[in-house]
Amino acid sequence: MSKEVTEEGEVSQQERDYADPPPAPLFDMGELMLWSFYRAVIAEFIATLLFLYITVATVIGYKKQADPCQTVGLLGIAWAFGGMIFILVYCTAGISGGHINPAVTFGLFVGRKVSLVRAVAYMVAQCLGAICGVGLVKGFMKTYYDSLGGGANSVAPTYSKGTALGAEIIGTFVLVYTVFSATDPKRNARDSHVPVLAPLPIGFAVFMVHLATIPITGTGINPARSFGAAVIFNNEKVWDDQWIFWVGPFLGALAAALYHEHILRAAAIKALGSFTAN
Repeated sequence: MSKEVTEEGEVSQQERDYADPPPAPLFDMGELMLWSFYRAVIAEFIATLLFLYITVATVIGYKKQADPCQTVGLLGIAWAFGGMIFILVYCTAGISGGHINPAVTFGLFVGRKVSLVRAVAYMVAQCLGAICGVGLVKGFMKTYYDSLGGGANSVAPTYSKGTALGAEIIGTFVLVYTVFSATDPKRNARDSHVPVLAPLPIGFAVFMVHLATIPITGTGINPARSFGAAVIFNNEKVWDDQWIFWVGPFLGALAAALYHEHILRAAAIKALGSFTAN
């Protein structure tokens, strides 16, 4: 333990076999002058639009079949969400970072990976993309969309709102914790002998969380996904439960960011020095 803390707290940046990127500035208005910033915002909009279109269409297609054997089933829905995240993160990671989720963006902002300006712009783009994506589903599948719940998230009748909130917090923690771990420069350097494609564990995290929480909330863990479906479906029950799909993911993302940065990466120990020192 002493050796580990000493290594984390005292080894200089130059002696490491990896380099931590500098913290993103809190306010970086200079980003507004860069085309790369707007390109990233557009990428987040399009990626979230595609994500909601494919996943919500899958949900409606599942619900419209009376015979379960003719549908993808709950397992297929989970694969649709996880698979689309894998694809879209892979496609957009080099442009915008591949957030596609306000909770992920918030977690990365807490971890000082993105500035406040970029975080807000991403969240707005994600929510607008989600609305447009679900709007396309309604336009193509209007009859089924209106009668089958619109793919909107709400708390299942057999569960309390407290249980649903807890499920959203834990589910988002799993996702954001995976994002931090998969993109950690230290991990990439120390485990270079184990090739890891970052979008793969992130997609699997989304898949596994959906398996666990679809029966409880339909699985939010992404405020844009829940908000876009709520805006288009516009149902009173959906709006009554909407706060759960914002508060839960943001709390889960906050916890994951603090856990990774201050416990696993020992940011607090680095700042205070080794507590084992004499």
